[in-house]
Amino acid sequence: MTILELTVTEPEAGERLDRFLASRLPERSRSFVQRLITEGHVSVDGRRPRPADRLRPGQHIRVDLPPPAPTGLVPVAMPLSVVYESPDLLVINKPAGLVVHPAPGHATDTLVNALLARYPGLTVGNALRPGIVHRLDRGTSGLMVVALTDRAFHGLVAQMKQRTVHKEYLALVHGRVTPAHGVIEAPIGRDPQNRLRMAVVAHGRHARTGFRVVEYFDGFSLLRLTLDTGRTHQIRVHLSSIGHPVVGDTVYGPRQAAFGLDRPFLHAWYLGFQVPGQEFCLALRAPLPPELEAVLAALRPRRGAP
Repeated sequence: MTILELTVTEPEAGERLDRFLASRLPERSRSFVQRLITEGHVSVDGRRPRPADRLRPGQHIRVDLPPPAPTGLVPVAMPLSVVYESPDLLVINKPAGLVVHPAPGHATDTLVNALLARYPGLTVGNALRPGIVHRLDRGTSGLMVVALTDRAFHGLVAQMKQRTVHKEYLALVHGRVTPAHGVIEAPIGRDPQNRLRMAVVAHGRHARTGFRVVEYFDGFSLLRLTLDTGRTHQIRVHLSSIGHPVVGDTVYGPRQAAFGLDRPFLHAWYLGFQVPGQEFCLALRAPLPPELEAVLAALRPRRGAP
Protein backbone atom coordinates (compact mmCIF):
# COMPACT_ATOMS: atom_id res chain seq x y z
CA MET A 1 0.00 0.00 0.00
CA THR A 2 1.21 3.52 -0.86
CA ILE A 3 0.62 6.28 1.70
CA LEU A 4 0.25 9.90 0.53
CA GLU A 5 0.34 12.74 3.12
CA LEU A 6 -0.81 16.23 2.16
CA THR A 7 -1.37 19.57 3.88
CA VAL A 8 -3.97 22.10 2.69
CA THR A 9 -2.50 25.51 1.84
CA GLU A 10 -4.25 28.91 1.96
CA PRO A 11 -4.93 29.04 -1.81
CA GLU A 12 -6.50 25.58 -1.61
CA ALA A 13 -8.89 26.47 1.24
CA GLY A 14 -12.57 26.10 0.37
CA GLU A 15 -11.96 23.49 -2.32
CA ARG A 16 -13.92 20.24 -2.31
CA LEU A 17 -11.91 17.30 -1.02
CA ASP A 18 -12.51 15.14 -4.11
CA ARG A 19 -11.42 17.94 -6.47
CA PHE A 20 -8.37 18.65 -4.33
CA LEU A 21 -7.26 15.02 -4.43
CA ALA A 22 -8.00 14.66 -8.14
CA SER A 23 -5.66 17.58 -8.82
CA ARG A 24 -2.95 15.96 -6.70
CA LEU A 25 -3.48 12.58 -8.41
CA PRO A 26 -3.69 13.59 -12.09
CA GLU A 27 -3.18 10.01 -13.23
CA ARG A 28 -6.43 9.04 -11.44
CA SER A 29 -10.00 9.93 -12.36
CA ARG A 30 -12.27 11.90 -10.05
CA SER A 31 -14.58 8.89 -9.74
CA PHE A 32 -11.61 6.80 -8.55
CA VAL A 33 -10.79 9.47 -5.94
CA GLN A 34 -14.41 9.55 -4.77
CA ARG A 35 -14.35 5.77 -4.28
CA LEU A 36 -11.17 6.09 -2.22
CA ILE A 37 -12.95 8.57 0.06
CA THR A 38 -16.23 6.66 0.42
CA GLU A 39 -14.41 3.36 1.00
CA GLY A 40 -12.41 4.83 3.91
CA HIS A 41 -8.97 5.15 2.30
CA VAL A 42 -8.82 8.92 3.04
CA SER A 43 -8.70 10.73 6.38
CA VAL A 44 -8.72 14.47 7.16
CA ASP A 45 -7.15 15.33 10.51
CA GLY A 46 -7.69 11.70 11.51
CA ARG A 47 -11.41 11.71 10.71
CA ARG A 48 -13.30 10.02 7.89
CA PRO A 49 -14.55 12.71 5.45
CA ARG A 50 -17.06 12.96 2.63
CA PRO A 51 -16.11 13.74 -1.00
CA ALA A 52 -17.93 17.12 -0.94
CA ASP A 53 -16.32 18.37 2.32
CA ARG A 54 -14.72 21.81 1.97
CA LEU A 55 -11.12 22.09 3.08
CA ARG A 56 -9.55 24.53 5.57
CA PRO A 57 -5.96 25.78 5.64
CA GLY A 58 -3.56 23.55 7.53
CA GLN A 59 -5.70 20.43 7.48
CA HIS A 60 -3.72 17.19 7.20
CA ILE A 61 -4.91 14.66 4.63
CA ARG A 62 -3.77 11.06 4.49
CA VAL A 63 -4.50 8.87 1.48
CA ASP A 64 -3.92 5.11 1.60
CA LEU A 65 -3.64 4.00 -2.02
CA PRO A 66 -4.48 0.29 -2.14
CA PRO A 67 -2.37 -1.93 -4.39
CA PRO A 68 -3.94 -2.87 -7.71
CA ALA A 69 -5.94 -6.07 -7.66
CA PRO A 70 -4.01 -9.05 -9.02
CA THR A 71 -4.91 -9.89 -12.62
CA GLY A 72 -2.50 -12.66 -13.50
CA LEU A 73 -1.07 -10.49 -16.29
CA VAL A 74 2.64 -10.99 -16.82
CA PRO A 75 4.95 -8.16 -17.95
CA VAL A 76 7.00 -9.28 -20.94
CA ALA A 77 9.56 -6.98 -22.50
CA MET A 78 9.28 -6.81 -26.27
CA PRO A 79 10.05 -4.09 -28.81
CA LEU A 80 7.31 -1.63 -29.73
CA SER A 81 7.32 0.72 -32.71
CA VAL A 82 6.54 3.99 -30.90
CA VAL A 83 5.14 6.81 -33.07
CA TYR A 84 4.28 9.25 -30.25
CA GLU A 85 4.72 9.15 -26.48
CA SER A 86 3.79 11.53 -23.66
CA PRO A 87 3.11 11.10 -19.92
CA ASP A 88 -0.59 10.59 -20.79
CA LEU A 89 -0.62 8.38 -23.84
CA LEU A 90 1.29 6.26 -26.31
CA VAL A 91 0.73 5.72 -30.03
CA ILE A 92 2.32 2.65 -31.59
CA ASN A 93 2.52 1.19 -35.07
CA LYS A 94 1.30 -2.34 -34.32
CA PRO A 95 2.77 -5.09 -36.49
CA ALA A 96 0.59 -7.80 -37.97
CA GLY A 97 0.63 -10.89 -35.79
CA LEU A 98 0.64 -9.06 -32.46
CA VAL A 99 -2.46 -9.79 -30.36
CA VAL A 100 -3.69 -6.76 -28.40
CA HIS A 101 -4.66 -8.40 -25.11
CA PRO A 102 -4.44 -11.88 -23.54
CA ALA A 103 -6.84 -14.47 -24.89
CA PRO A 104 -6.87 -18.28 -25.14
CA GLY A 105 -3.58 -19.29 -26.71
CA HIS A 106 -2.01 -15.87 -26.08
CA ALA A 107 -1.30 -15.39 -22.39
CA THR A 108 2.05 -13.60 -22.45
CA ASP A 109 2.80 -12.53 -26.03
CA THR A 110 0.39 -9.61 -26.36
CA LEU A 111 0.58 -5.83 -26.50
CA VAL A 112 -0.77 -5.66 -22.93
CA ASN A 113 2.15 -7.77 -21.68
CA ALA A 114 4.56 -5.43 -23.45
CA LEU A 115 2.85 -2.37 -21.97
CA LEU A 116 3.12 -3.73 -18.43
CA ALA A 117 6.85 -4.27 -18.93
CA ARG A 118 7.28 -0.74 -20.29
CA TYR A 119 4.99 0.91 -17.69
CA PRO A 120 5.05 -1.15 -14.46
CA GLY A 121 1.87 -0.74 -12.44
CA LEU A 122 -0.29 0.39 -15.40
CA THR A 123 -3.91 0.00 -14.23
CA VAL A 124 -5.82 2.44 -16.44
CA GLY A 125 -9.20 1.26 -17.71
CA ASN A 126 -10.11 -2.43 -17.69
CA ALA A 127 -7.95 -4.42 -15.27
CA LEU A 128 -7.52 -7.21 -17.82
CA ARG A 129 -6.76 -4.80 -20.67
CA PRO A 130 -4.96 -1.89 -18.98
CA GLY A 131 -4.49 1.13 -21.21
CA ILE A 132 -6.40 -0.31 -24.18
CA VAL A 133 -8.81 2.20 -25.71
CA HIS A 134 -9.46 0.44 -29.02
CA ARG A 135 -8.20 -2.68 -30.77
CA LEU A 136 -6.84 -3.90 -34.07
CA ASP A 137 -7.27 -7.48 -35.23
CA ARG A 138 -4.24 -9.71 -34.86
CA GLY A 139 -3.59 -9.65 -38.60
CA THR A 140 -4.10 -5.91 -38.99
CA SER A 141 -1.14 -3.56 -38.72
CA GLY A 142 -1.06 0.15 -38.02
CA LEU A 143 -1.71 2.92 -35.55
CA MET A 144 -3.14 2.34 -32.08
CA VAL A 145 -3.41 4.80 -29.19
CA VAL A 146 -2.92 3.55 -25.61
CA ALA A 147 -3.93 5.52 -22.50
CA LEU A 148 -1.40 5.80 -19.69
CA THR A 149 -3.53 7.89 -17.28
CA ASP A 150 -7.19 7.98 -16.31
CA ARG A 151 -7.48 11.45 -17.82
CA ALA A 152 -6.30 10.17 -21.19
CA PHE A 153 -8.41 7.01 -20.97
CA HIS A 154 -11.69 8.76 -20.23
CA GLY A 155 -10.96 11.54 -22.71
CA LEU A 156 -10.18 9.14 -25.53
CA VAL A 157 -13.14 6.88 -24.77
CA ALA A 158 -15.41 9.95 -24.86
CA GLN A 159 -13.99 10.94 -28.24
CA MET A 160 -14.53 7.42 -29.54
CA LYS A 161 -18.18 7.54 -28.47
CA GLN A 162 -18.61 10.98 -30.06
CA ARG A 163 -17.00 9.72 -33.30
CA THR A 164 -14.42 12.52 -33.21
CA VAL A 165 -11.41 10.20 -33.41
CA HIS A 166 -10.52 10.00 -37.11
CA LYS A 167 -9.17 6.63 -38.27
CA GLU A 168 -8.39 5.63 -41.84
CA TYR A 169 -7.35 2.24 -43.18
CA LEU A 170 -5.82 1.03 -46.43
CA ALA A 171 -7.01 -2.27 -47.86
CA LEU A 172 -6.29 -4.13 -51.08
CA VAL A 173 -9.36 -6.08 -52.16
CA HIS A 174 -10.23 -8.58 -54.85
CA GLY A 175 -11.98 -7.21 -57.91
CA ARG A 176 -12.73 -3.78 -59.33
CA VAL A 177 -14.80 -1.82 -56.81
CA THR A 178 -17.51 0.31 -58.43
CA PRO A 179 -18.62 2.96 -57.81
CA ALA A 180 -15.24 4.36 -56.80
CA HIS A 181 -16.56 5.71 -53.51
CA GLY A 182 -19.50 5.07 -51.25
CA VAL A 183 -20.75 3.73 -47.92
CA ILE A 184 -21.46 0.18 -46.81
CA GLU A 185 -24.19 0.19 -44.19
CA ALA A 186 -25.19 -3.26 -42.95
CA PRO A 187 -25.70 -4.79 -39.46
CA ILE A 188 -22.99 -7.14 -38.17
CA GLY A 189 -23.36 -10.01 -35.72
CA ARG A 190 -22.18 -13.57 -35.12
CA ASP A 191 -22.43 -15.81 -38.16
CA PRO A 192 -25.24 -18.26 -37.32
CA GLN A 193 -23.41 -20.96 -39.35
CA ASN A 194 -20.02 -20.40 -37.68
CA ARG A 195 -19.84 -18.72 -34.27
CA LEU A 196 -16.13 -18.00 -34.74
CA ARG A 197 -16.93 -15.61 -37.60
CA MET A 198 -18.91 -12.42 -37.94
CA ALA A 199 -21.39 -11.79 -40.73
CA VAL A 200 -23.93 -9.32 -42.08
CA VAL A 201 -27.10 -10.48 -40.31
CA ALA A 202 -30.51 -8.90 -39.88
CA HIS A 203 -30.33 -9.01 -36.06
CA GLY A 204 -26.78 -7.61 -35.89
CA ARG A 205 -25.55 -4.27 -34.61
CA HIS A 206 -25.59 -1.22 -36.85
CA ALA A 207 -22.32 -0.83 -38.77
CA ARG A 208 -21.22 1.76 -41.33
CA THR A 209 -18.01 1.83 -43.39
CA GLY A 210 -17.00 4.51 -45.88
CA PHE A 211 -14.69 3.68 -48.80
CA ARG A 212 -12.88 5.38 -51.66
CA VAL A 213 -10.75 3.81 -54.37
CA VAL A 214 -7.13 5.01 -54.27
CA GLU A 215 -5.84 2.91 -57.15
CA TYR A 216 -7.09 0.25 -59.56
CA PHE A 217 -5.04 -2.77 -60.61
CA ASP A 218 -5.73 -5.72 -62.87
CA GLY A 219 -8.20 -7.66 -60.74
CA PHE A 220 -7.68 -5.68 -57.54
CA SER A 221 -8.54 -2.32 -55.95
CA LEU A 222 -6.68 -0.35 -53.29
CA LEU A 223 -9.16 1.35 -50.96
CA ARG A 224 -9.05 4.00 -48.28
CA LEU A 225 -11.65 3.27 -45.59
CA THR A 226 -13.21 5.08 -42.64
CA LEU A 227 -15.30 3.64 -39.82
CA ASP A 228 -18.38 5.31 -38.38
CA THR A 229 -18.80 2.34 -36.01
CA GLY A 230 -16.38 -0.13 -34.48
CA ARG A 231 -17.75 -3.66 -34.84
CA THR A 232 -15.61 -6.78 -34.68
CA HIS A 233 -13.99 -7.48 -38.09
CA GLN A 234 -16.15 -4.68 -39.53
CA ILE A 235 -14.05 -3.77 -42.58
CA ARG A 236 -13.36 -7.38 -43.49
CA VAL A 237 -17.01 -8.44 -43.12
CA HIS A 238 -18.41 -5.43 -45.01
CA LEU A 239 -16.01 -5.76 -47.93
CA SER A 240 -16.63 -9.49 -48.19
CA SER A 241 -20.38 -8.86 -48.13
CA ILE A 242 -20.18 -6.76 -51.32
CA GLY A 243 -18.05 -9.33 -53.12
CA HIS A 244 -14.66 -7.66 -52.58
CA PRO A 245 -12.89 -9.51 -49.74
CA VAL A 246 -9.57 -8.21 -48.44
CA VAL A 247 -6.55 -9.81 -50.08
CA GLY A 248 -4.90 -12.27 -47.69
CA ASP A 249 -8.03 -12.66 -45.52
CA THR A 250 -8.56 -16.43 -45.48
CA VAL A 251 -11.49 -16.14 -43.04
CA TYR A 252 -13.76 -13.92 -45.14
CA GLY A 253 -12.12 -14.41 -48.53
CA PRO A 254 -10.40 -17.12 -50.63
CA ARG A 255 -8.79 -19.83 -48.52
CA GLN A 256 -5.65 -19.61 -50.65
CA ALA A 257 -4.15 -16.18 -49.93
CA ALA A 258 -2.98 -14.24 -52.99
CA PHE A 259 0.67 -13.17 -53.22
CA GLY A 260 1.60 -15.62 -50.48
CA LEU A 261 0.44 -13.21 -47.76
CA ASP A 262 0.08 -14.68 -44.27
CA ARG A 263 -2.09 -11.76 -43.14
CA PRO A 264 -4.90 -9.57 -44.51
CA PHE A 265 -3.83 -6.57 -46.59
CA LEU A 266 -5.37 -4.18 -44.05
CA HIS A 267 -3.41 -1.36 -42.42
CA ALA A 268 -4.50 1.47 -40.08
CA TRP A 269 -2.46 4.19 -41.76
CA TYR A 270 -3.95 7.40 -40.24
CA LEU A 271 -5.04 8.37 -36.71
CA GLY A 272 -6.20 11.82 -35.59
CA PHE A 273 -7.60 12.95 -32.23
CA GLN A 274 -7.49 15.75 -29.68
CA VAL A 275 -5.05 15.10 -26.87
CA PRO A 276 -7.14 14.87 -23.65
CA GLY A 277 -6.58 17.85 -21.37
CA GLN A 278 -4.67 19.72 -24.09
CA GLU A 279 -5.65 22.23 -26.76
CA PHE A 280 -3.94 20.55 -29.69
CA CYS A 281 -4.70 17.61 -31.95
CA LEU A 282 -2.45 14.84 -33.18
CA ALA A 283 -2.53 13.71 -36.81
CA LEU A 284 -0.30 10.67 -37.26
CA ARG A 285 0.49 8.48 -40.27
CA ALA A 286 2.13 5.08 -40.60
CA PRO A 287 3.41 3.89 -44.00
CA LEU A 288 2.49 0.46 -45.30
CA PRO A 289 4.77 -2.28 -43.92
CA PRO A 290 7.26 -3.81 -46.37
CA GLU A 291 5.27 -7.00 -47.06
CA LEU A 292 2.27 -4.94 -48.22
CA GLU A 293 4.38 -2.48 -50.24
CA ALA A 294 5.88 -5.52 -52.00
CA VAL A 295 2.41 -6.61 -53.12
CA LEU A 296 1.68 -3.19 -54.65
CA ALA A 297 5.08 -3.17 -56.34
CA ALA A 298 4.24 -6.52 -57.92
CA LEU A 299 0.87 -5.22 -59.15
CA ARG A 300 1.85 -1.82 -60.54
CA PRO A 301 3.41 -3.02 -63.81
CA ARG A 302 -0.10 -4.29 -64.73
CA ARG A 303 -2.08 -1.35 -63.35
CA GLY A 304 -5.60 -1.02 -64.66
CA ALA A 305 -7.23 2.15 -65.94
CA PRO A 306 -9.25 4.24 -63.46
